[in-house]
Amino acid sequence: MIVFKYIFWVVYRIWFYILMAIPILIMLPLLLISIVKESWYPFFFKMARLWSKFILIGMGFAYRIEREQTPEYHKSYMFIANHTSMADIMLMLVSVKNPFVFVGKAELAKIPLFGFFYKRTCILVDRSSPKSRQAVFIRAQKRLKTGVSICIFPEGGVPEEHIELDDFKDGAFRLAINHQIPVVPLTFADNKKRFSYTFFSGSPGKMRVKIHKFLFTEGLTIDDTKALNGQARAIIFRQLQTFNK
Repeated sequence: MIVFKYIFWVVYRIWFYILMAIPILIMLPLLLISIVKESWYPFFFKMARLWSKFILIGMGFAYRIEREQTPEYHKSYMFIANHTSMADIMLMLVSVKNPFVFVGKAELAKIPLFGFFYKRTCILVDRSSPKSRQAVFIRAQKRLKTGVSICIFPEGGVPEEHIELDDFKDGAFRLAINHQIPVVPLTFADNKKRFSYTFFSGSPGKMRVKIHKFLFTEGLTIDDTKALNGQARAIIFRQLQTFNK
């Protein structure tokens, strides 16, 4: 019985990467066109959402999204969420209709095919390099001026399995305050159970998402960064506790 479980997990992981590749190959000409100009990014974003839905459905993930507040389409926001799974990117894309740009770790650019588009559409950061982290602010400011939103997983990486929610880095909140845009916290309840970074794990099933009320930044200054950080983390942590009851 245990052997069959391990075989299932291996096949399940391979299936995930197959599902990642299929829609990219099908939409390849359109995807290549959509990244030629930065102004065409919203078109790329729509295809990215289709790609994400294809993967989540193909993996047997039944996602359910609860919204306390809905972002307005033509406004910019800072979207944040807890980070536990390889499927977090896909779930964020299906949860949010506003075109946004991920700020993500540079290592993902090494994934074949996916990485090609990832490094050309996202803001990459090497968290071990202060220079790279500073460059993120410059690139994010540039993208915000085009009218898109930004998405950051503020834990700064995937925490160890026993940590439910790690401390948040300040970067997302400094950016939100600098540009006076709302912070939109999202809680992902089941992603660690569905498809964590532990290889021998995962299964089809539910994926619950809650989009919380916005945290507005009008009138806040950089001195308020820590308070905003703590407020956002407390919202997500409380919701995780509620989901786990």
